Amino acid sequence: MIQKYTDIHQNARIDTGANIQNFVTIEEDVVIGKNCWIGSGAVIMNGARIGDNVKIFPGAIIAGVPQDLKFNGEESLVEIGDNTTIREYVTVNRGTAAAGTTRIGNNCLIQAYCHVAHDCNIGNNCIMSNNATLAGHVILDDYAILGGMSAVHQFSHIGAHTMVGGFSKVRTDVPPYIKAARDPLSYAGVNSIGLKRRGFTQERVHHIQDIYRILFVFGKNFNKSVEQIKAEIPDSEDKTTILNFITQSNRGIIKGI
Repeated sequence: MIQKYTDIHQNARIDTGANIQNFVTIEEDVVIGKNCWIGSGAVIMNGARIGDNVKIFPGAIIAGVPQDLKFNGEESLVEIGDNTTIREYVTVNRGTAAAGTTRIGNNCLIQAYCHVAHDCNIGNNCIMSNNATLAGHVILDDYAILGGMSAVHQFSHIGAHTMVGGFSKVRTDVPPYIKAARDPLSYAGVNSIGLKRRGFTQERVHHIQDIYRILFVFGKNFNKSVEQIKAEIPDSEDKTTILNFITQSNRGIIKGI
């Protein structure tokens, strides 16, 4: 159902079951999947690629031109996965020549007034709470949760299953499976409740805690901590994930306790 007072370009590709409210603007180079709901006053600009069952609330602007002085008008995209919800007045900028695409995965919740800058890559099942802001080229891995009013520096990487506290200033990378809080941002324990909700066993959570106890609690030199983890902690997929994240970090990782 498309309401009467809309501005939709005739070349926009809108799949079946769309419910588009009054005063929505949809530009020419736009693809919208099945059964989407677009709220009043939302603007869907050129380069938007929106999956199935997506809800975009009033006032949101999708695929705006990047706020990057290097941007030179090149064609680029915003991709939004299935079953994602974009709340009121969210802004999502499309990519630049550097990466080409800004991505938000499946089953995400981007709450009111959030900003997702150019070339960001948000995984599946992520939550950005109200007024959280991502600078360019930020990565959020699957199931990451970003607290309200948080600001993430460009090129930062937030790992899977993390919970970053509200009002945080994220200047460095946040490894997977943990909680991060305080100022400056630092380790606040393993996200054990979140992990259990997602099916992690108690044994698996304890294994992850053993790794981070060496890395963040014992207070040793970073390189020595990594060597101790390699030598003393039994091999597992989680161990590999954590070590790969921290050894491949480009911005360094957050502080320990």
